[in-house]
Amino acid sequence: MQKNLVIVESPAKAKTIEKFLGKDYKVLSSYGHIRDLKKKVFSIDVEKGFKPIYEIPADKKKLVAELKAKASEAETVWLASDEDREGEAIAWHLAEVLDLKPEHTKRIVFHEITKPAILKAIEHPREIDYNLVNAQQARRVLDRIVGFEVSPILWRKVKPALSAGRVQSVAVRLIVDREREVLSFKSEASYRVTAVFQVPDTSGSTVELKAELSRRLKTEKEAIQFLEKCKGATFTIGDVTTRPQKRYPAPPFTTSNLQQEAARRLGFSVSQTMMVAQHLYESGKITYMRTDSVNLSQLAIHGSCKAIKETMGESYVHTRQFSTHTKGAQEAHEAIRPTNMMDSHIEGTLQERRLYDLIWKRTIASQMAEAEIEKTTVAINISNSDEQFQASGEMVKFDGFLRVYREGLDDESEKEEEKGMLPKLNVGQVLTSDSICATERFTQHPPRYTEASLVHKLEELGIGRPSTYAPTISTIQLRGYVQRGDKPGEERTYRMHILQHGEIKDVLGKENVGMEKSKLLPTDIGMVVNDFLTEFFPTIMDYNFTANVEKQFDEIAEGETQWTSIMDDFYKDFHPQVVNTLATKSEHKAGERILGTDPVSGKPVSVKIGRFGPVAQIGSVEDAEKPRFAQLKKNMSIETITLEEALELFKLPRTLGEYEGNTVSVGAGRFGPYVYNAGSYTSIPKGVDPLAISLEEAIELIREKREADAKKHIKSFEEEPEMEIMIGRFGPYIAYKGTNYKIPKSLDPQALTLDECKELIAKQGSEKAAEAKPKRTYRRKATK
Repeated sequence: MQKNLVIVESPAKAKTIEKFLGKDYKVLSSYGHIRDLKKKVFSIDVEKGFKPIYEIPADKKKLVAELKAKASEAETVWLASDEDREGEAIAWHLAEVLDLKPEHTKRIVFHEITKPAILKAIEHPREIDYNLVNAQQARRVLDRIVGFEVSPILWRKVKPALSAGRVQSVAVRLIVDREREVLSFKSEASYRVTAVFQVPDTSGSTVELKAELSRRLKTEKEAIQFLEKCKGATFTIGDVTTRPQKRYPAPPFTTSNLQQEAARRLGFSVSQTMMVAQHLYESGKITYMRTDSVNLSQLAIHGSCKAIKETMGESYVHTRQFSTHTKGAQEAHEAIRPTNMMDSHIEGTLQERRLYDLIWKRTIASQMAEAEIEKTTVAINISNSDEQFQASGEMVKFDGFLRVYREGLDDESEKEEEKGMLPKLNVGQVLTSDSICATERFTQHPPRYTEASLVHKLEELGIGRPSTYAPTISTIQLRGYVQRGDKPGEERTYRMHILQHGEIKDVLGKENVGMEKSKLLPTDIGMVVNDFLTEFFPTIMDYNFTANVEKQFDEIAEGETQWTSIMDDFYKDFHPQVVNTLATKSEHKAGERILGTDPVSGKPVSVKIGRFGPVAQIGSVEDAEKPRFAQLKKNMSIETITLEEALELFKLPRTLGEYEGNTVSVGAGRFGPYVYNAGSYTSIPKGVDPLAISLEEAIELIREKREADAKKHIKSFEEEPEMEIMIGRFGPYIAYKGTNYKIPKSLDPQALTLDECKELIAKQGSEKAAEAKPKRTYRRKATK
């Protein structure tokens, strides 16, 4: 009989913990949740106080039987799942399903997977915290209610197979609202005036002093008038101000900070950051990675001090504690930090090493001295004007924490230019003007969200918690409501007026503006679903409502509120909205836009969401003749497409003629224009206009494709028509009944016989079957 059984939710975590415990302990994994709400049914008994109806998934039944058998043999069962609400729920489900007796069951939690932390947890066990369990159940039940009652409405009113989620829908709304801000933004011009002065330095040679006018000039006329004034002006130093400044380090990482900084510095997606952080935590390298606390333990502070003293010296040490400003901070008791501050580097994958390095530097920097900066600001007077130029420079007197770490920024426009030292200047000193330039500048639209800046916004609004940011952002992309992409920008002309040597020259410049990379962009379906939900379910789409729900979950976790009463208050207002929305009839489909009239047929032209995505339509279902449809191109949106652009889509397909007795036509598909002939599709290259391509050009493309396909074919067998030997991107292979099989480099594909091919297929087929055996996978439930 095993004396002690420890159950954790992750096999990697189990492996690490088992190293620290003696032979009296057996550590097993539950591989995440062992039971959950049923997948395809509502699974909530509203009449019985919103009682959840749980089931053990088929792929977990064998595991549950094994855990139950081991638990019955053990004297004590230790439930050691994570310390947040999700982990508490896993422990509760284990206790319920395995029929664990309270007197033989202990709940332990730890913030890091190190030997001292595990042994300390064993010494101080507790009971399951049912308040945390109820908070998790409340979130799960509320999200199930919203998803199961709203999704069928979307199927009927918008498009089949769509789904709605409480937090996800609000996240999509943020992205849609920002996109519309960008599209409606009107840029305004002004003139930025900069000057270059020549001043002597201490060695007697001259150096440049760059300055900027203290305000922007509103019009080109005003800018030229100012430059005319400067022609005969004298420039003198009006004031020199030097003052010391201090810069303070950022607090150690919370979950959201880590996600944002990893995106800025490492280019990681939010889900990628959490996956790598999970590996680091489970291998004992960092503390728990789902937290909104910035607190550090005394052990971590002492370890940081020791590391700083040994590597940089006593003068760089300045210990401090930070306080959490996030509303409802509750997920854990300490910030994300290395478990051993003396380990500045670790073994692991490249991604693990890079993320660990970021965490180590941020933690160390938080316990380092402030940076001491000396900032100098100079005001330059203009003899015949009340305007002033200003120049500033700074010198780092003591680098402090900057020696290790500088925090990143989301928006490129927020980044300040590096400011060097200014030359020695005296009040009243006369300056020689080298050039003064008035450059036309334009206001910029608000930046679209990145994954990092969306996390920041969700946290700012109090929407979601550390465990929900990554699954929320992943889900809205998987559902096709949002996609991560680039905006190419456009070329813009701007004016410059340069005063040099007493003359004003006018220059036209060109720049590319509006280019954005890796931004979250709403799809047409995302925008239509957002508008529909905002119209018919304004409560669940309201930012304040979603944030208030999170506060209520916090109150449940603290034992201040009954979770069923919150469900009852929500449902009695929400369910009637569902009933009313289902009963509402509309003349047009959700998201449909009437663009105008087709000049040829006189029928209405519209765009809407079709079964396979956004489409343009000529005519209506009431017409005797069926409506005509055309798929929108990738770069088109139902929100911005014009009548002219929609009509262009209907110019295809067009028939060019015949080739080898079969019709040759040109069409447009989801992936671009193509030539169709005898059941074969040939892509039309970029740069070739599908509306202008000739029959001869189309035939040439058909021939080129046939030649390319022929080169791929090496050999076939009359006895087995479905088998071919082909050459592909990665070398020769056997194609048989829809499956490809590799040909080893040691074999000559041209010389292979039918029997040899069958032997290779049989061998690789058995290997693939072995690989396809179901494996246990650890999936932490993605909270909605």
